[in-house]
Amino acid sequence: MTDDLSAVVRQHWWTTVASVTRFVGDLEAAEEAVQEACLAALQQWRQAGVPEHPERWLVTVARRKALDAHRREAKRAEKEAAAVRDEAGLSTEWPVGEVVDDQLALIFMCCHPALDPASQIALTLRAVCGLTTSEIASAFLTPEATVAQRLVRAKRKIREAVIPFRRPDGDGLAGRLPAVLRIVYLVFTEGHRSNASEAGTRPELCWEANHLATSLSTMMPGEPEVRGLLALLLFVDARRAGRFDAEGRLVLLDQQDRSLWDAAKIAEGEAHLASALRLGRPGPYQIQAAIAALHSTARTAAATDWAEVAALYAELVRWEPTAVVEANRAVAVAMAHGPSAGLTILDRLTDDPRLEAWPPFHIARADLFSRLGLIERATEAYETALSLSPPVPERTFINRRLRELAGGGFGPNSENR
Repeated sequence: MTDDLSAVVRQHWWTTVASVTRFVGDLEAAEEAVQEACLAALQQWRQAGVPEHPERWLVTVARRKALDAHRREAKRAEKEAAAVRDEAGLSTEWPVGEVVDDQLALIFMCCHPALDPASQIALTLRAVCGLTTSEIASAFLTPEATVAQRLVRAKRKIREAVIPFRRPDGDGLAGRLPAVLRIVYLVFTEGHRSNASEAGTRPELCWEANHLATSLSTMMPGEPEVRGLLALLLFVDARRAGRFDAEGRLVLLDQQDRSLWDAAKIAEGEAHLASALRLGRPGPYQIQAAIAALHSTARTAAATDWAEVAALYAELVRWEPTAVVEANRAVAVAMAHGPSAGLTILDRLTDDPRLEAWPPFHIARADLFSRLGLIERATEAYETALSLSPPVPERTFINRRLRELAGGGFGPNSENR
């Protein structure tokens, strides 16, 4: 029961924070009020049950708690009177469109250029998605203390610079768009592969990311990268039902039952990708969507055009020359040209500290070692991945692979988006 209630609370976290931030004009105060409201919800709903409109309940309680905090801090009668007037106008009803505007406004506020990129992302994952500091640190392969410092600095900067809670127009909108797209993608990634969930996935975050990308594409129909991101999320999310078996064990891409994939989402992704490409302004999300399309539209694993996947990753490296992209390219190269070719690329990345802390990197190396018959090195790589505390389904998978290697059996095991 408690887990179910917590899931409901988390589902409505960010829309509540957005609404209360607009109401009080202070992100930090809003977040504190929502935290108090969430605790009250967990206590009251356990006895009385979840209300018909849990989001409205949370917003109403959080607004009142924010007003209570305002009264406690008010030093002048004028502020006290303003707080009373505000409470008199408090309502549990608000237009749906206003909620959507609040959500986008909160993200654009968190992506203000006065904040450095790392702080923008950390703040949005915290304020918008309700991720804990440790969850954000895990997603970024960054020490938890570093993330905590970024959050404190970002909230202070918003307060001191009086950064407005609104969606920018014109150049301001375009200037913040790359950061917003990056954050939407990270929200989806945390939902797709989550360390915070025993199931290894958080569908509610995937849904929120899809919802955000859809809202952005409606708001900015002429931006090809917005459509490219939406297509990417649809392609990947369409395969969700095939990623785990009935026992919750991870099923790799080449072994998934493709009849479980959501054909409607795949078709929608194809339509968005096609419309993005017609605009003639390529970008990294369109390239990633094209890669995902090759996986999602192949009738069988054997029919996947791995040479084209590898070529697209090579193009993506030009846009995003990161070790993670290069590691994904190595997997594609291995599938297209053999494990030795892929391992050559991965070996060049072994000194990158971020990849050293990223379990999929070691899983990929272990796979290629096993294909080459290097069982001892494959075992060592799997054990390294296991030591990095990957999500539960991945831990189960690694342990199964270790048993297979110990028993003399090995085979392909790479999953690629």
